[in-house]
Amino acid sequence: MRDIKKFIEETINDTSLLKSDEIPNIDLYMDQVTTFLTSHLANESEDEEPVFTKTMINNYAKCQLLPAPEKKKYTKDHMLMLINIYYLKNIMSINNIHKLLNPLAKDFFHVEDGVDLSDVYDEVFTSLENIKKETNKDMLDKLKLSSALFKDLDVNDKDYLQLYSFISMLSFDIYMKKQLIESLIDTLDTPSKEKDKDKE
Repeated sequence: MRDIKKFIEETINDTSLLKSDEIPNIDLYMDQVTTFLTSHLANESEDEEPVFTKTMINNYAKCQLLPAPEKKKYTKDHMLMLINIYYLKNIMSINNIHKLLNPLAKDFFHVEDGVDLSDVYDEVFTSLENIKKETNKDMLDKLKLSSALFKDLDVNDKDYLQLYSFISMLSFDIYMKKQLIESLIDTLDTPSKEKDKDKE
């Protein structure tokens, strides 16, 4: 289990959050966008697939998940929206991502005065640094719990069974949080549905 502790530590340390002031404040072409995001987010994924492809970004714009580029150029706000999509797309459907991000794009995208998308991004993502510490502790607690299992049972390959238990605990934790996320996103439809009822 010592190796797993090392994996946990490496995973937490390797998960870095891109700050808004690290994002170019100039308009970029598609190739520049994909290159920049891949260079800053690629370490988040172990597979060899690019973080975003041209087709993916074009499809996001077509389905209005991402505001359309301006004269084939993408602004800093486009980059911030894509970073949000990057972290959400592995746990949410495109439909749910659209529900969650649509108000963000509507109210904070390219705002000239007042709170803009960079302000919102910095406020949320700065707090996520604390989540990394809490997540590290939570993983170590689950590891300790799984390491205590099967010690009194006469079974072979206890190491495997403890690893299986640890992964199951992590998976069930993700499952419960995903259920909660989906329920919360469903509430985003509530205001519009209530307004429709009021009109009847």
